Amino acid sequence: MNILWLQAAGCGGCTMSALCAEAPDFLETLEGAGLEFLWHPALSLQSGAEVRVLLESVESGETPLDILAIEGAIARGPMGTGRFQMVSGTGRSMLDWVRALAPRARHVVAVGTCATYGGMTSAGGNPSDAIGVQYEGAHVGGVLAEDYRDPTGLPVVNVSGCPTHPGWVTETLMLLAAGRLREADLDDFARPLFYAQHLVHHGCPKNEYYEYKASAVQLSDHGCMMENLGCVGTQAVGDCNIRPWNGEGSCTRGGYPCIACTAPEFEEPRHPFVETPKVAGIPVGLPSDMPKAWFMALASLSKAATPERIAKNAVAPRVEVAPTHRKPKGRR
Repeated sequence: MNILWLQAAGCGGCTMSALCAEAPDFLETLEGAGLEFLWHPALSLQSGAEVRVLLESVESGETPLDILAIEGAIARGPMGTGRFQMVSGTGRSMLDWVRALAPRARHVVAVGTCATYGGMTSAGGNPSDAIGVQYEGAHVGGVLAEDYRDPTGLPVVNVSGCPTHPGWVTETLMLLAAGRLREADLDDFARPLFYAQHLVHHGCPKNEYYEYKASAVQLSDHGCMMENLGCVGTQAVGDCNIRPWNGEGSCTRGGYPCIACTAPEFEEPRHPFVETPKVAGIPVGLPSDMPKAWFMALASLSKAATPERIAKNAVAPRVEVAPTHRKPKGRR
């Protein structure tokens, strides 16, 4: 199967993330699955007239297209013309090319939160009128219509994340190549369930602090960042802490709160990313599937039972109190 990858309005961070994949790397993984690029703006040698001829060949149907992958939001401005982002040498906008090529593709994949829902490109006043491929924020209906379906019956597959995890991209492409991805394998925002059925909270190294509600008060602290520092890992989908990035990292492992970058409209939380909004001292962003009264009762009990080790380490930049080692019973 072949892939045509377009980079629209965005930073290119999702391509950079994919290129950081290790053991095996991004290109080796795709090659092993029988996937190859017709063209990728950062990885392919073709440029200029060669690319224009290729795009026209795909549009006409002369060159079959298996997967159209789009990275970055699509700028509709000014006034719906899309001319804020022109594809050089073609005289046509990216908006026009996406609408022309999508019907020719067997599958369409939106890579990263800008392409899926608008993301950071649509933040602030959104002067370029940027939207996702099939979503505008949390609402269906972007560049492609709400009822768009590819020839296999799939909507646009939304591999969200800012940037998206390299494993999410390669696994999605491999599932499509194998014919193993169905609409039932996507969640309500068309994200693949293999990562969207997990929470960032799962596997977080700060879970012990979360259980005792031992909270960090500044970014350098070891404690849980939900109460004071804006972490929404208990609500955000992603297996970031189950399969860390490149075997090592994640936001919370690096001491930064989860900001739910896989979610539509995460770019406009209406408060600083590293602050937890509260009402009467109670955090607003509680786990979505737990009643608030239950959470507060549990938090009170947990805080009362917090071991000294956890309480001290939570507000320290390094482990100050090591775990107690107990001797086996019956031995001197």
